[in-house]
Amino acid sequence: MSAMGESLTWEDSYAIARRLMKDYPLVQLEEVSLNMILQWTLALPEFADDPDLVNDGILRAIYQEWFEEVNTL
Repeated sequence: MSAMGESLTWEDSYAIARRLMKDYPLVQLEEVSLNMILQWTLALPEFADDPDLVNDGILRAIYQEWFEEVNTL
C-alpha cells in the first residue's frame, strides 16, 4: 500500500479503494461498473501507472476492497 503523498499503482488496490471512497462517498456500489473504477482511478492525481497494465481482476480487487470497507461487520 502506498503511503500518503506517494504515487499509486495497480498493485495498490486498497489505497485506491480508500481514495475512491473519499472522492465518491455517496456512490451506491451496486451501480459502480469496472469501467467507472478504471476511469476514476486514472483520474486520481497521484495515480502513476501504465493504463495498459490493468485487467478486470485488478479492477475487481479495487471494487472488493471498497465493498469490504463500506460493509464492515
